[in-house]
Amino acid sequence: MQKARIKLSSPDYKVLEDVCNSIVDIAKRTGAKVSGPVPLPTKQVEIATRRGMSAGGTKTYERWQMRIHKRIIDIQSDERTLRRIMHIEMPDKVHIEMELIG
Repeated sequence: MQKARIKLSSPDYKVLEDVCNSIVDIAKRTGAKVSGPVPLPTKQVEIATRRGMSAGGTKTYERWQMRIHKRIIDIQSDERTLRRIMHIEMPDKVHIEMELIG
């Protein structure tokens, strides 16, 4: 038995929750121990850009914000379960990292 830690991050939390649910569903169907998904603090990236590029007038800014949601799932399972998880179709918006422990 191996323990795998899966770290997921995405700017779209609905897509992230769908991927987390599919991973947990596969792990439960194969009889693996699952803990998670554990939500981590959301990272907020803010960018302020100048609206008018000309030299005259008032200085007005537009503020853009992107939120990055993160989840961690720990799975204690065999190699067969991990292979099934690796074959899940991931959307482009979701970034995944898998780390094997012990």
